[in-house]
Amino acid sequence: MTLIGWLQILLFCGILIALVKPLGGYMTRVFGGERTLLSPVLVPIERGLYRIAGTSDREEQHWTSYAFSMLMFNLLGVLVLYLLLRFQGVLPYNPAGMAAVGPELSFNTATSFVANTNWQNYGGESTMSYLTQMMGLTVQNFVSAATGMAIAVALIRAFARASGKAIGNFWVDMIRATLYVLLPFCIILTLVYVYLGVPQTLGPYINATTLEGAQQTIAVGPVASQLAIKMLGTNGGGFFNANSAHPFENPDNYSNMLQMLSIFVIGAAFTNVFGRMVGNQRQGWAILAAMGLLFIIGVGVTYWAEAAGNPLMHAFGLGGGNMEGKEVRFGIVMSSLFAVITTAASCGAVNAMHGSFTAIGGLIPLINMQLGEVIVGGVGAGFYGIVLFIIVAVFVAGLMVGRTPEYLGKKIEAKEMKMAVLAILCLPLAMLVFTAIASVLPSAVASVGTAGPHGFSEILYAYTSAAANNGSAFGGLTGNTPWYNITLGLGMLMGRFLVIIPALAIAGSLIRKKTVPASAGTFPTDGPLFVGMLVGTIVIVGGLTFLPALALGPVVEHLSMMTGQTF
Repeated sequence: MTLIGWLQILLFCGILIALVKPLGGYMTRVFGGERTLLSPVLVPIERGLYRIAGTSDREEQHWTSYAFSMLMFNLLGVLVLYLLLRFQGVLPYNPAGMAAVGPELSFNTATSFVANTNWQNYGGESTMSYLTQMMGLTVQNFVSAATGMAIAVALIRAFARASGKAIGNFWVDMIRATLYVLLPFCIILTLVYVYLGVPQTLGPYINATTLEGAQQTIAVGPVASQLAIKMLGTNGGGFFNANSAHPFENPDNYSNMLQMLSIFVIGAAFTNVFGRMVGNQRQGWAILAAMGLLFIIGVGVTYWAEAAGNPLMHAFGLGGGNMEGKEVRFGIVMSSLFAVITTAASCGAVNAMHGSFTAIGGLIPLINMQLGEVIVGGVGAGFYGIVLFIIVAVFVAGLMVGRTPEYLGKKIEAKEMKMAVLAILCLPLAMLVFTAIASVLPSAVASVGTAGPHGFSEILYAYTSAAANNGSAFGGLTGNTPWYNITLGLGMLMGRFLVIIPALAIAGSLIRKKTVPASAGTFPTDGPLFVGMLVGTIVIVGGLTFLPALALGPVVEHLSMMTGQTF
């Protein structure tokens, strides 16, 4: 590890923190229906979309209606994207002549992009047409991200409002998230990426002659526009198979820093939105501090592990850290930072091969996802994910002092705890059960590319990434098989909607409760004690749940490496 490396990490953190408050203030005005700089242009479009949806910004929904609207919209998204993939071969804007996508892969891809996971069992430039990339995948990048933002805002209202029955309007929240936040920022980002050298064209692939005289086909396309929303919306699906390691998706260190900031900025700003809407910004900063503490620890461990490298290489005089699977353009520090960011958020974009990290370096991305991706997390999803742990933390605190647990004046009772635990347990259910079956199923084991504990880690990482709606992969696992396409798709749906429904049920329960004024016995939730309690709850729950599985994979691999054993 070097001083320059840590300065680069601190530069990223400093820029991110500087963006949290202004973006949080803007998003608060957007979701509150207040006038913004873009209102003169976007209000007529917004109202037109309300008419199409058969609603208005004056109508609000009970949590069950809100959930039903969300589920029906996403079900329609799965069906439309599935059909688009199946009929791709006969649709226009297909200059490379891509054939129709198979049924299992179409199911996997449709559920993946609707669930904001963007797991890719295919190579984008060799499988998807321009029309599929734009009308199918990019559209879902917008609306799946907007769905997560809408759920987060609905849950925030449950704490912010003194009492009531309605938690907002799904159609209004989703449309505002898309029109006022995602779309304008993506237009700006697209132009910046084009300036930095990212392609944006509907022209055919380019045929070039190499220095040896051979013919090479260079894939291009509408890359910059998809890159902007894949990062800002924490989607992660790359236009190219190499994702953000591809020079057309990530040309230099400027684009690399911009992509990392894009992944985190909305998720981090949601903590400020929360603080503003509940009338106490210190509450938001406390949540961000808990996220930041876990993030810095993860970055430090990963950077240390990759900088130390493999001791077997040192024995041959080949030191200098672990550069296997990393771009020379970014080096160890930026690859380590990107890996922690993309797995702390539900993004999944990668600029290095995570499977080539050391055992401990690969352990941290796994843990980030297994904790529920609450370290900033996906846009909206990270916030309502950490609220589930907040409920558990304040409930435990209440039991310790013999007082009815409450958070921001809302009493946390049996129903809220049941829903929170249900949502938290659905992730290990999808991650560990599917991993256990795949580890003994011969057809599933045949897809594993590496022997020993690393092979087990490949399976564990795949199902962890799917259920956590991340989408990154360890590599080495052949995922484009009927078993993995179907089970990973089911894992993505479980990880997305079995968390959202309990979160909305909590919102519906809390919105009906009157806010109780703080008293001398109220547990303060805006200071260091609460931050420590929250971090401890997240780590303990995650550790108790996943430690046995991690011990069979990365931990054993690291201990074996230290003794000189290879597989």
